[in-house]
Amino acid sequence: MDYKDYYKVLGVEKTATAEQIKKAYRKLARQHHPDVNPNDKGAEQKFKEINEAHEVLSDPEKRRKYDQFGADWQRYQQQPGGGAGRGGQPGGGFDWSQYTQSSGGFGEGSPFGEGEDFSDFFGSLFGNMGGGRAGGANRPGAGADYQAELELSLEDAYHGGPRTITVNGKNLRLTIQPGVADGQTIRLRDQGGPGRNGGPNGSLLITFRIQPDARYVRTGDDLTQDVPVSIYKALLGGEQTVETLGGPVKIKLKPETQNGTRLRLRGKGFPIYKHPGQFGDLYLRLNLTLPQHLTDKEKELIRQLADLRPEA
Repeated sequence: MDYKDYYKVLGVEKTATAEQIKKAYRKLARQHHPDVNPNDKGAEQKFKEINEAHEVLSDPEKRRKYDQFGADWQRYQQQPGGGAGRGGQPGGGFDWSQYTQSSGGFGEGSPFGEGEDFSDFFGSLFGNMGGGRAGGANRPGAGADYQAELELSLEDAYHGGPRTITVNGKNLRLTIQPGVADGQTIRLRDQGGPGRNGGPNGSLLITFRIQPDARYVRTGDDLTQDVPVSIYKALLGGEQTVETLGGPVKIKLKPETQNGTRLRLRGKGFPIYKHPGQFGDLYLRLNLTLPQHLTDKEKELIRQLADLRPEA
């Protein structure tokens, strides 16, 4: 059994950061996802390898142990007689005891833990090295977790509600809670890969991607919105209707309101996730607009106004 290089599977260096590993995984998972490549066994196998590599390299402890173990595996392969049969000892006198319990097998002493849904590569290693306890690959194991992304508009994230997502040809209906954030991930248990030898199915991890909105800037549970105001209403004051995600709201402007004035509307921002009835705040930034295409009469009136307030 050849050594499986998970870094090569994801196309990253051994020094890759967690963020680089995550980015590489997402790109490859989208490229080789079974939904994108129906009836393509090669893409399906590649997708499994990508998930297996991510399962190990995304976990700091598993990654540390894999790096340590992988180096010894390469060393083992180079030893004379390194391909000892099941239950045999590796050649060259290399000491594998650091990876075994007193029972002589990997079992609970495995550097990768119990119940992981790894490939036959690991089953072969656990059976062939350290002697005693073979057949670990026959133990029940949890299925692989699947990853998916769901794009939402800011308005969809505000209101929440039912949505349908297709994963591996299967339509899944879920209810989105109002207030979800960009990059937030939810887990649907039992919707991932099938369990091994009677083990439980994996989970489906859905990450939300909130599309930018031209009207609002979201900061946590607060929203900021630019509101155009005519210069006449800014000078004289009055009421103005503002469209918000929760519906139209009337605001009162004081006379002589200045350009760039910020108003705070409490409880008119974004819903607070899993706190029904609670909302952040909405901040309005007032932008004064100047009239265009002035008539001769309007120009004359403005000149008169200017004469009343000469510049200092």
